[in-house]
Amino acid sequence: MAAKFGVPPEGERIRTLVEDRLKQAMSEDGAKVTVDWRGEQRHLYVISMPVDMLYFNPDTHRIRAQRTLNPERNRILEESPWSEPAQAYLHDLLRQKASDPSQTDPDYTALMDELDDFGQREPGIISPDGIIVDGNTRCAALRDLGVKDIRVGVLPADTSRRDINAVELALQLRRDKRRDYSYINRLIAIEEELASGRREEDVARSFNIKVKTLRQDRWVYQMINEAIERSRTSGGAQLRLIDFEEHQEKLRELQRDFAKKAATDPEAAEQLKESRLAMVVLNYPKTSLRLAEEDFHRRYLDERLPAELRPSVDKPSSVAIPGLPGVAVPDATAAVKTARALTDQLLKAEAARVAGDKVEPQTQMEADRLIKTARKSFDVAVKLAGQNAQLEKRKIAVQERLADAADYVKQCAAEFAEAKAKRALDEDAFDDALLELRDSLMRLAKQAGRTFSSPGDGVEWLLAATRED
Repeated sequence: MAAKFGVPPEGERIRTLVEDRLKQAMSEDGAKVTVDWRGEQRHLYVISMPVDMLYFNPDTHRIRAQRTLNPERNRILEESPWSEPAQAYLHDLLRQKASDPSQTDPDYTALMDELDDFGQREPGIISPDGIIVDGNTRCAALRDLGVKDIRVGVLPADTSRRDINAVELALQLRRDKRRDYSYINRLIAIEEELASGRREEDVARSFNIKVKTLRQDRWVYQMINEAIERSRTSGGAQLRLIDFEEHQEKLRELQRDFAKKAATDPEAAEQLKESRLAMVVLNYPKTSLRLAEEDFHRRYLDERLPAELRPSVDKPSSVAIPGLPGVAVPDATAAVKTARALTDQLLKAEAARVAGDKVEPQTQMEADRLIKTARKSFDVAVKLAGQNAQLEKRKIAVQERLADAADYVKQCAAEFAEAKAKRALDEDAFDDALLELRDSLMRLAKQAGRTFSSPGDGVEWLLAATRED
């Protein structure tokens, strides 16, 4: 749940100015903006407000995952959200790229260019106390451009924190928005909506997705949080939510394949998940991840791993079920434990590698070396798995091509009489095509005759049909 930040210190002064400007807008029957308000459409009058008087919303989902990147600044934000240091932190986060806060977001730069060239086209939304509900990024960009005022619609006088979050979410999910929530911030928003007591069906509708998709995304979010916990090192370093920002499609595909496999073989599903999660850590593309089936670790990877990447694992044992005395079930098999132990190593190494000055340089160098070593072993395994996949594909392609040819011949037979009746059949061309077909079948028969020592009925027919007298 989002924290309850209360009213800004200048809230009353802002409210007075807002009320005066609203009266003027009403008397002139000025411009309006429409929002979803407590289950209905509400038309809000638009006024102009000084950009420096308004407050960035500490609850905004746009930068929720990024807030924790600087623990000290985030602590100030949580304790004094309306203070100048806290608001400056929000301003910085709104500029930054979601997946790499060390870079300015290209979308932010594009927004500044648009505002500079054409001015503000769409009004923002504020609470009566001056909290920016929609338009946080626009306000940040206008400040950076030196523009003094921003046009905003004003929510009703009884606006609550819940209303602010609901309006922000509804506006963000409109299809005409230019700058969407990042993937991770979207997952956080879904969890917070559910934690507030809303039903899955209602939340899915708000996010314009199916309930099935919502549940898939929740599974991914849970796996990410578990991976972060598994990445915690003895020195306290750990991965962050934003470290998974660029892996949306890989993780969604992992979930789909895991669920499909788990329906018939839960153990195989776990092996698949661990191998693919390890490859996410090593930043392989989605096409490579698809090669990691449940036997990937055992078949292609294990024997190629150096000793340091082969952690010893306990033998399978039984796990007691709480509340059922005397009842126990087997825990994870050795294969699952082995794959999981390797993934844990890589998660911890990656956490140390990207921790910056939070870990000793020597520790960081060792983690980087371990990741590179793992990558070399995985590169070979991925190549072998890819070659095998191509081989399997070729095995299937042979009979598929023959089946396609049979379909074309059937279609030809069906159309032959019609072509003859309409005098549309070119008999010479038809005869030439048959000779070409005969030559093709003869080449296929030659290959089949060399391959099959005990031909079946189909191959026997082919050999007989193409045998030259």
